[in-house]
Amino acid sequence: MGKIYLELDIMMAKRHMSLNDLADSVGISNVNLSKIKNNKVNAIRFTTLAGICRSLECEPGDILKYDPNAEGEDDGEDN
Repeated sequence: MGKIYLELDIMMAKRHMSLNDLADSVGISNVNLSKIKNNKVNAIRFTTLAGICRSLECEPGDILKYDPNAEGEDDGEDN
């Protein structure tokens, strides 16, 4: 099935931006941003993704990655 994951930590390092600075810039809590950074979320709002991309001056494709060999979470839907 594959899985989409975030490489937010890599882009933050490239931009020399701390978790606290990025959270403040995006307008979300450090805890929520930490969950996003550590791939502990099942979804991300487009407004949050847009704020992250604005703050890090990047495109969504710079931080969103797809691994076709990874096991994804089962959402209970048959597609």
